[in-house]
Amino acid sequence: MRSSNASARKLKLAVFTDEISQDFERAVRVAQEYRLDGIEVRSVWGNGPHKIPEKDILRMRQVLSGTPLRVCSIAAPFFKCDIASDNEYREHLDILKRCIDLGKRFDCSLVRGFTFWRKGAAKDVWSQILARFDAPLRLLEHTRSILGIENESSTFIGTGQTLRKFLDEIRSPQVKAVWDPANSLADTGEFEVPFPDGYNALKEDIVHVHVKDGKRVAAGIEHTPVGEGQIGWAGQFKALADDGFAGYCSLETHWRPAKMDREMIDRPGGEAFSGPGEYASRKCLDNILKLVQAL
Repeated sequence: MRSSNASARKLKLAVFTDEISQDFERAVRVAQEYRLDGIEVRSVWGNGPHKIPEKDILRMRQVLSGTPLRVCSIAAPFFKCDIASDNEYREHLDILKRCIDLGKRFDCSLVRGFTFWRKGAAKDVWSQILARFDAPLRLLEHTRSILGIENESSTFIGTGQTLRKFLDEIRSPQVKAVWDPANSLADTGEFEVPFPDGYNALKEDIVHVHVKDGKRVAAGIEHTPVGEGQIGWAGQFKALADDGFAGYCSLETHWRPAKMDREMIDRPGGEAFSGPGEYASRKCLDNILKLVQAL
């Protein structure tokens, strides 16, 4: 199934290019085939967003020229690191700077970030988490960029309701929410109902949505094609449309015909991750288009 009239949709749709292929040109062709509105950049031709060489950035710009596709987010691995390591902290400040610069090359002000690898309970290091954002906030204000914090079960903030608390205490217009209902489902520590509970807690500050699906299991989540898991995407898409959500809903497939291990899910990238992705992403895109066209 393909979208016959993208402009008539109530929601803007995008896809992570590396969920289709490490070959950026191939991913863009598929995105155009499905008449998507945007693409999200995470890893391209084997490099993460902070490591893409200049020659490949120029090549990406050339590939996108003449297409209606917008780069809607730079999916940085920012602050997927050890909160106690000063060396990793400095490295990740540089990652943020590089990803902000990459975004500017594509007229994109949104960079995705996280809240450090989870080791214990968030409440035990809460003040340290907040303090670690002092330097990033200064950089964001200087560059007029937006940092979208994603709820991620492998990090200290895995649910919508915990992310709500974080945003309320950070109190910065430069820091918003990247809402991922499937990551909320995967958080076995808090057992939030992603939709409507997690969504309702965050909806005023959501600037970007990641679309994937799954079923809650003892270990966290077993990914499924979108629309075939426990998220309730029909209701989530309707709520986003009814609430006038103006950002992008970006497919982050994660489901594969052959199950991926946890390390690959937590640190996505490279051919091993992307290789089987096109088939899975096409199936998910077909399902998504059916759901959003029914709104």
